[in-house]
Amino acid sequence: MKKLAVLALAAALLVTGCSSATDDNADQPVAGTLRILAGSELADLQPVLDEAAKATGVKVKFTFTGTLEGAESLANGSLDGKYDAVWFSSNRYPAGIPEAAKRLGNQAKIMSSPVVLGLAQPVAQRLGWDKKAPTWGDIAEAAGKKEFTYGMTDPSASNSGFSALVGVASALAHSGTAIDAQQIAAVTPQLTQFFSAQQMSAGSSGWLSDAFQRRATGQDPGQKVDGLINYESVLLSMNSSGKLPQPLKLIYPSDGVITADYPLTLLTSASDDARTAHQKLSDYLRTPAAQQRIMQVTQRRPVVPGVQLGPQFVPHDLVELPFPATQQAVDALLAAYFSKIRRPSRTLYVLDTSGSMEGDRIQALRTALTGLTGADNSLVGRYRQFRSREEVTMLPFNTQPGQPTTFTLPEQNPQAELAKIKDYVGGLNAGGGTAIYDSLSRAYTVMAPLVAQDPDRFNSIVLMTDGQNESGKNLDAFKAEFPALPAAMKQIPVFTVLFGEGSGDELTQVATMTGGKVFDARNAQLSSVFQEIRGYQ
Repeated sequence: MKKLAVLALAAALLVTGCSSATDDNADQPVAGTLRILAGSELADLQPVLDEAAKATGVKVKFTFTGTLEGAESLANGSLDGKYDAVWFSSNRYPAGIPEAAKRLGNQAKIMSSPVVLGLAQPVAQRLGWDKKAPTWGDIAEAAGKKEFTYGMTDPSASNSGFSALVGVASALAHSGTAIDAQQIAAVTPQLTQFFSAQQMSAGSSGWLSDAFQRRATGQDPGQKVDGLINYESVLLSMNSSGKLPQPLKLIYPSDGVITADYPLTLLTSASDDARTAHQKLSDYLRTPAAQQRIMQVTQRRPVVPGVQLGPQFVPHDLVELPFPATQQAVDALLAAYFSKIRRPSRTLYVLDTSGSMEGDRIQALRTALTGLTGADNSLVGRYRQFRSREEVTMLPFNTQPGQPTTFTLPEQNPQAELAKIKDYVGGLNAGGGTAIYDSLSRAYTVMAPLVAQDPDRFNSIVLMTDGQNESGKNLDAFKAEFPALPAAMKQIPVFTVLFGEGSGDELTQVATMTGGKVFDARNAQLSSVFQEIRGYQ
């Protein structure tokens, strides 16, 4: 809850991405400056914000965060005094949490973008959806028959995935009102059918669209998919980029969508100066000229009446589906998604336990992995832990690869297996050299029979190291061997984690070559980075 997520105005726009919404180094208040916590997809507003800064004199410093992280930070009060405003794609989720809702002040909706399905043109034509819009039920039925495949963000990490989950569940319930826990149980079979066709997961809308483009053009070894569920603005931007072999056909389900409305929201703890800046900026961004500019730059719809829509926005009138009314309903939907509905995942962790990990570093690794067993009971931790039906393999290494150990969590009562994982990681000790690429090669050898035995899983490898390769084959040798791997192995993304003195260049090459992503834990808590990776698994 992705997986459920920004302005920087100044004479020049300042964009700063952070792994934590509660960074102790957040700037102190500055007159005429708005400190905004927001979703990373709003970085595309830079040209508009540059113009707004010149017109209003308002400077904005922003930090990016995810949907759940932002809601939790609001609720626990850690934003008070550090930020003046939040700018999420929607306030629906935090508004359902009493402690978060009470910190939301004046808000101004700036733009909108529905979450829809984009499909390759031939697939849309084959299904007849280029001529008649399907319902979500039609889409679920076709997905269950494997008539198309798609990618979607993790609903615990990204609002586009969260909105898609809420939208399809609400539509399938056919109640006309906000879905509740009882209705979620009733539509679980159809939701399972729908998500059986999901072949890609990601923690952000931007990374998902980039990965889709790379796969479509053969730059990424991952399996190609037929479409994406994402913001309309992202899909339109992909079509206009010229990077796809052919444009996607946007499918607007006839029974409705969930729309992001991007409210620029002042915090109740904001100063009078921040309130004035918020009003100036909001007023400017809602002028007809700014709304037209936002539409042109970001492909998002205007929210101010009388601003003419561009021809790319079809249809103009969309049915808005009801959003769950309580946090309990949302939590029930997310719990069902991870424990019953979505395809289970398989992850192999290649873990550096060399001598350089001695002391605080090996303890940080133990803490990070223990947190994934359920020890972290925060809002974020609950949905980023190891899940029912998941298969987890640990492969520690130092001078050479260690012995792999696989844990399979049952659908019911996984606590006993989680306790085994906790005991295992508590016994990790540091010592020896660093054989990174021998160990990565070993990971593929371990994964091969597991994938062959049960191929219907999301597969990934996580490679964490704090140092340089010292033993065995080097990166060049691994790169030379990679093309000869079986196709199923080459399609497994490797998510690399930079830690300590790990080589950023080499680990970036590994992530890029395998269709994965590099995560930097050198200046962040390893626990938070491991949680972030969970949005991609």
